[in-house]
Amino acid sequence: MAHLTEEMTEMLNRVMWVLATADESGVPNAVPIHFKAILADGRLMLVDNFMNKTVANIQANPRVSISVWESSSGYQFKGWASIEKSGANYDLAVEMVRDKPFNPKGVVVVEVDSIYLTTPGPQAGSKIE
Repeated sequence: MAHLTEEMTEMLNRVMWVLATADESGVPNAVPIHFKAILADGRLMLVDNFMNKTVANIQANPRVSISVWESSSGYQFKGWASIEKSGANYDLAVEMVRDKPFNPKGVVVVEVDSIYLTTPGPQAGSKIE
């Protein structure tokens, strides 16, 4: 699993994430994610409130990418996604949206295996980890 730096963690906690998936034919899908968390072991968790096509894509092709950016700095986290519909992570999702008009259907948990820099400049696209 790739290591998240303090700078990455702070950005992940501040900004919205975009989750990209692809179906079995390679057709891409990207969705903004508002309810999310960094789990204690460094995996990334995204709450599934409305993810129909996204969940179908993950079931067909669990390879995903999460992009975040702020101002002119950004990162792309690539990894393997799994879907959980019960357990501690799901309970965390329910707690996260408790005061909102949502009912989580589950969570997507991503084990990040590589991280890329998306900040403009000569290092853009470079693998960090």
